Amino acid sequence: MLGLAVATLVVVICGYLIIKKYKAQAVLICGGFVMMAVAIAFNFGPLVPAKSSTGLSWFDMFKFVDILSSKRTAELGMMIMVCAGFAKYMDKIGASKAMVHIAVKPLRLLKSPYLVMCGGFLIGQILHPFIPSASGFGLLLMVTMYPIYISLGVNRVAATAVIGTNGCLDLGPASGNSILAAKYAGITPVEYFINYQLPQAIAVTVVLVISHYFVQKWFDKKEGYVAKPLAEQEDSAKVDTKNDESMPPVFYAILPTVPLIMILMFGYFRLGGINMDINVALFIGLGVAMIAEMVRVGDLKKVLASMQIFFDGMGVQFATVVTLIIAGETFAKGLTSLGAIDTLIHSAESAGFGKNAMIVLMSGIITVASLIMGSGNAPFFAFSAFAPDVAAKVGAEAVNLLLPMQLSASVVRAMCPITAVIVAISGVAGVSPFDVVKRTAIPLTLGLITVQVMTFLMF
Repeated sequence: MLGLAVATLVVVICGYLIIKKYKAQAVLICGGFVMMAVAIAFNFGPLVPAKSSTGLSWFDMFKFVDILSSKRTAELGMMIMVCAGFAKYMDKIGASKAMVHIAVKPLRLLKSPYLVMCGGFLIGQILHPFIPSASGFGLLLMVTMYPIYISLGVNRVAATAVIGTNGCLDLGPASGNSILAAKYAGITPVEYFINYQLPQAIAVTVVLVISHYFVQKWFDKKEGYVAKPLAEQEDSAKVDTKNDESMPPVFYAILPTVPLIMILMFGYFRLGGINMDINVALFIGLGVAMIAEMVRVGDLKKVLASMQIFFDGMGVQFATVVTLIIAGETFAKGLTSLGAIDTLIHSAESAGFGKNAMIVLMSGIITVASLIMGSGNAPFFAFSAFAPDVAAKVGAEAVNLLLPMQLSASVVRAMCPITAVIVAISGVAGVSPFDVVKRTAIPLTLGLITVQVMTFLMF
């Protein structure tokens, strides 16, 4: 019980510091080191295998981070960095903007503002796997879709709430959380996306789009908002026209989809007997995009120089996501070194918890952590490492726990007023983040329930 008591205290302190905006990576690593130090002091067991040990337990704390950093950077980290670099390049050349711009055109055919919201949400869900950053995607929708919402009579707060929930599911083989979940599940990111995420995503999307229709309509009625005719929305029309002027060629809209199409064709369906992983598909997609830029710009020096955008995107992702994964796993190692997770699992088993109850417990823990931290990444990176062991002890597969944990962490994020995407898009719209999350809370709560129901139906 000493290990569980120390672990609980450290978790509470670390959670408090992260809420107070202390650097998450530093907090998690320090918390992990504190727990490892207690484990060493009370002889809970070795931190690394004997063949990898430095010969002194206190130095083995740092040896663990060294081993972990080398492994994660070379495998998982590289995949995440390449995904981010490609997304950054697509954003720089305007391909992401072109794709969204074309996709939202059918919204102008709808007359009801609430149908416009629902149609826009569905379009956003389809596009999100191609643009995995929740904050980046949200800001892109504020530039492209938000003016259309407003011009067709949608309430500003309602429009912001719908855009804020568009990135609530970390979907696709380009998502960092998805890549990590697939790694722990022992399957490829493409298999994880097609076989596990998609059924969940379809169900959650249907629930969210229906709930948004009624929830936003109810809030508008409660607040006395009346949709204005299109003719009265002059400012929005001007904004939309301005956006049209900066659009790249229409064919650029297909560029962000090239890697995913190739991954599905050759990595999943194995057409022609060809095998392709995510990094290869992304590098090919980058090459296609650079050729397109050469045709468009006609300046070889400028096109080659633009590749730095790709490398910069990789570097930023290493500094944020990859280091957060390493920090989260260091924190997880501290918890396991104290035996805290084993104690928690044994307690759950003694209370009669089976597979389904353990899924709810693990999803509940990560949901609360995500809501408090305003992040889907930090809690998932910290707790996902336990999923394979926990699953094995209750007779389940790792993916049985990882899928609801990952989706719960990402769904609940947009219910927090301090999360990056809500703060960013609320600032652009000039509305209060707290007013926005009032309108996201009900749809996302229903989405969380749907995740659990679908998990039981699938497994």
